[in-house]
Amino acid sequence: MLIGEYHFNLDNKGRIAIPVKFRSNLGEEAVITRGLDNCLFLYPKKDWEQLAEKIKNLPLSQADSRAFARLMLAGAMMVGLDVQGRILIPDYLRQYANLKKKIVIVGVYNRLEVWDEDAWLNYKKQTEKESGDIAERLSELGI
Repeated sequence: MLIGEYHFNLDNKGRIAIPVKFRSNLGEEAVITRGLDNCLFLYPKKDWEQLAEKIKNLPLSQADSRAFARLMLAGAMMVGLDVQGRILIPDYLRQYANLKKKIVIVGVYNRLEVWDEDAWLNYKKQTEKESGDIAERLSELGI
C-alpha cells in the first residue's frame, strides 16, 4: 500500500528520488503519466496494466472515454529506478504538472502522485477546508 506525503527536490536533469518505502512496490519498472488535478500519476507496472485494460474497454463512441484514454495513455511512459532510487520525469510531463524545484510525492493506495509543492499545498489547504462537505457527499457511497 502506497501512503504518505514526502517532500523532495527535482534535480537539474528532471529526476526525483522515490521514497525508500515505495521502491519495492514500484519494482524495476513503473509507468508515469498525466494525472488529474494537474499532478502526475506513477503506477507500479501491474496496477498500470489493470487500469489500461479498463481504459481499453471504455466505449470508443463516447467523447469522454476517448478524451480520458488520450490523457492517460498518450502521455504515459515506462520509467525505471536508477541505482539511487530516482526516476527521470520527461520534460512534457514536468511541464504538464508545472513542476519546479520543490515537489511532493503523495502515496494514494495503488499509485503515487507527483505534485509541484506550491500546487500541493494549495490543493491540500482547499480540500481540508472542504473536508466536511466532501465527507457528507461521499457518505452516499458508504464511506
